[in-house]
Amino acid sequence: MYQDFAAELAWATQHMPRTAAAIAALPDLAGVRLACNMHLDLKMAPLVAGLLDKGAAIFLTTCNPTTVQNEVVAYLVEKGAQAHAWRDMSEADWSDSFDQALAWQPSHLCEMGADLSTRLHQSDKGPQIIAGLEATGSGINRLGGVTPRYPIFNWDDLPVKEGLHNRHMVGLTAWHTFFQTTHLTLHEKKVLVIGYGLVGQGVAAAAKAYGGQVEVAELNPARALQAKYDGWPVVDLAEAIPHCDVIATATGAYGVLGGAQLDATKPGAFILNVGHVAQEIDVPYLKQHATHCQPMPYVDAYTLGEKTLYLLADGSMFNLTAGYGDSLNAFDVTLAVMAAGIGHIVGEGAKHDKGLYLLPESAWMKSL
Repeated sequence: MYQDFAAELAWATQHMPRTAAAIAALPDLAGVRLACNMHLDLKMAPLVAGLLDKGAAIFLTTCNPTTVQNEVVAYLVEKGAQAHAWRDMSEADWSDSFDQALAWQPSHLCEMGADLSTRLHQSDKGPQIIAGLEATGSGINRLGGVTPRYPIFNWDDLPVKEGLHNRHMVGLTAWHTFFQTTHLTLHEKKVLVIGYGLVGQGVAAAAKAYGGQVEVAELNPARALQAKYDGWPVVDLAEAIPHCDVIATATGAYGVLGGAQLDATKPGAFILNVGHVAQEIDVPYLKQHATHCQPMPYVDAYTLGEKTLYLLADGSMFNLTAGYGDSLNAFDVTLAVMAAGIGHIVGEGAKHDKGLYLLPESAWMKSL
């Protein structure tokens, strides 16, 4: 059943030597019950398989149903993991997966988006978590609204995560996916990047490298100033939208492009999201007010009145929903740090007081 997937997994493992070394350095994980809420694509399989081989019990949920590869989940379940995740699962099933993961009584959490931690802190009941990991800026922002009951280690803000994945890989792979999905390039196109965090910076730089005429919309005054110093025209969102051919949201926030902004887009504009949060774009507004067809896979044409705009990957994380996300060799660094972080939360990190901490250098530097 898994002959072709086994070949893909072997290829991925071959090109992720840091991850293999970081997994080999982990202690015996017998007795560890790890609930993972993450993207479940090919690149995650070497890590989860390695954790199972180390003796951990694992429950898999996804941080984004549009990025799940069902063959990956099936393989890991065959390896011994439990899972409640499949591609394009409904909102109800997705929500239920968090309850199932917590009912499984995990001892540790490894998250991308803080869905499990947020759900757990909505009630006084639930498992006694020893420690957790969080990998995304949006998840860290969500955790700012709770008082953690256990130590949670933030590794999104590590220089190797910020500087490699956030700053370089997301933008590069987003535009690769744009070319493959639309069969178009960015030449002669005005590109609006919304958000100038590290992801937005990479999206802007890659768009320019591929021929786009780039503008940046950023509400944070400090980041807007940084964009100016980097040489980008910083524009008002409402004024820029009607003139741009391609609009990319990169904020990790909800409701960035609402009905008013979508109504104002230029006819024929492409809209895509590379932030972690799928609700940056008000897709329900389009589905309610526009007629729809799909001229290409992952390209949805919505006609509002007399104009048509093109939404990519239904507003979900474009580079990983319609594409392959990070390269194996780049994600090897990210995954090695994640493995080292798991080693920390089952070791020294478990001794910390409850609260939110940056994953210490001593925990991850050796994984590089």
